Amino acid sequence: MDLDTDVPMEDVEEQQLSKSKLSDSKSTSNTTSSTTNNNASGSNPSNLHDDLSLGTINQLDEWIDKLSKCEPLSEADVKRLCDMAIEVLQFEENVQPVHVPVTICGDVHGQFHDLIELFKIGGPCPDTNYLFMGDYVDRGYYSVETVSYLVCMKVRYPNRITILRGNHESRQITQVYGFYDECLRKYGSATVWKLFTDLFDYFPITALVDNKVFCLHGGLSPMIETIDQVRELNRIQEVPHEGPMCDLLWSDPDDRGGWGISPRGAGFTFGQDISEQFNHTNDLSLIARAHQLVMEGFSWSHQESVVTIFSAPNYCYRCGNQAAIMEVDEQHNRQFLQYDPSVRPGEPTVTRKTPDYFL
Repeated sequence: MDLDTDVPMEDVEEQQLSKSKLSDSKSTSNTTSSTTNNNASGSNPSNLHDDLSLGTINQLDEWIDKLSKCEPLSEADVKRLCDMAIEVLQFEENVQPVHVPVTICGDVHGQFHDLIELFKIGGPCPDTNYLFMGDYVDRGYYSVETVSYLVCMKVRYPNRITILRGNHESRQITQVYGFYDECLRKYGSATVWKLFTDLFDYFPITALVDNKVFCLHGGLSPMIETIDQVRELNRIQEVPHEGPMCDLLWSDPDDRGGWGISPRGAGFTFGQDISEQFNHTNDLSLIARAHQLVMEGFSWSHQESVVTIFSAPNYCYRCGNQAAIMEVDEQHNRQFLQYDPSVRPGEPTVTRKTPDYFL
């Protein structure tokens, strides 16, 4: 089930970051990547955390405490937070290495109270390592608080949480599905929206868990046969309307073999033959992705070579689905934790049980 099939994909009239900015970022990255990239989520604490001053840590803790009450940060604090996040994210790779144990999560879509429920179910960060596969904004009522909270956690605990880019972390899509309007409503201008959408350009587009589980928001691309090809992409830009980066954020598995035209208007559908060949070529055990609403919170495809994880319960406050997260332990055993929406006073609840009058 999918509620994003009617998205028109057009070029965005937003100023993209220039290639010179990317090359500047990469030249800076080359001097530190050998230490930074060896300390991905779940590894030993890295210099990134050590470099945080006590004042910065206290500031981040204050922001996290404020956001945990579903109270948005000021515009000035969002600016500071985004600047700090770029300093962390610019050194991460297109295929960000992640070590086990880790808990892998799907779409959360601005459902802030359910995000807090997720951390209750999976365990608090930094005690638990997390990997989020995109779509933090749009649809729900609290996109500002949701993305602010996750970015704060990323800056505060850079080695314990990984946040990938989803197809909704883009300028065009957020103008259609709610984040842009929410920023206008809560801040009175588009400044915060621009700060976050500029930041989204730096989010990694995939992750690789112990070289065995390939994690991304959408799916595979006919232009990508190896993971090394993903590493070569220029990710620091608005999500293109076509091409390999677009496909990684938009494609879906399908029951039919081969490549197909996606009903979403972007990306492709790919069959079991495609995913099995990709896993074999890259010595993978699993492709983990999000992007699609599944009623039980997770769903296997292609004889368990692909799994879809969806972490927004009662999606759009009306779909009645469960949510799930996937724990991967040190032996690569997988366990799914399912959960229902958190209780929010004053909002209607949707039950999965059949009403008595139908029995």
